[in-house]
Amino acid sequence: MAARWLVGAAVLFVFAAAAQRSSGTRRWQQYEHEMQDPADDPPDAWEKTEFAFARLRYRSNRDRGGRGWYRSRWGIDANKSERQFIQGLRRLTRVHARSVEQIVDIESDDMYDWPWLYAVGAGDWDFSPRHAERLKKFFERGGFLMVDDFHNEYEWAGFMEGIHQVLPGHAVIELAENDPIFHSVYDLSKRVRVPGLNVVHGDQIERGGIEPRWRAVVDDQGRVLVAICFNQDLGDAWEWADLPEYPEQYASMAYRLGVNYVIYALTH
Repeated sequence: MAARWLVGAAVLFVFAAAAQRSSGTRRWQQYEHEMQDPADDPPDAWEKTEFAFARLRYRSNRDRGGRGWYRSRWGIDANKSERQFIQGLRRLTRVHARSVEQIVDIESDDMYDWPWLYAVGAGDWDFSPRHAERLKKFFERGGFLMVDDFHNEYEWAGFMEGIHQVLPGHAVIELAENDPIFHSVYDLSKRVRVPGLNVVHGDQIERGGIEPRWRAVVDDQGRVLVAICFNQDLGDAWEWADLPEYPEQYASMAYRLGVNYVIYALTH
């Protein structure tokens, strides 16, 4: 009886997925009201691939409803940002990457199926004990997280509060110029700050975050678990790489860093 139920459920799932594709429903339509910049799906949005860019859908006390620009903190720059980065990843490497992102809700054990995660605005994340435990298991199983677009010491403290919940006792380091993560594909011994569009033509300081930092949370063997882009905004650079007003040098740096981080995570 159980086997018959499982077969029936699988058949229903296949038909439901096919119906969803044929109806034109976008893959992450249910979350688009939480995104800053939702994009239409490309024709191959449902293709199965060897790699997917997964974005963490976390909770924040700064989430808000209504018609505010930032409805949900996790959804900043989503999902145009990651889709444009994925296009670059597919062109610049041989990684068989899916053309659309995977949204991983922190409430779900699905995160264990997606070993590469990206989180925006991590200075505002707010973990319950259950959320922290789930993320801890994610790292114990070999997961890698890239965090981006948070600024100033207040937001750094909020980020570290979450890290202390998830990875207590792990060191946070300033990445050295010879660290392998800066040389997995591109030689990035020397880097420049990647600023957001709103400050790119000014002093490039956003919300009081003065000095750009490339940091990491590492394990006992020195492997990067969390790659930290602090006082920077790579997501904006990916999102606006097609905008003539956004300088090419910053977009190129953002793509190269992102590619290095992906390849590092897949090979270390």
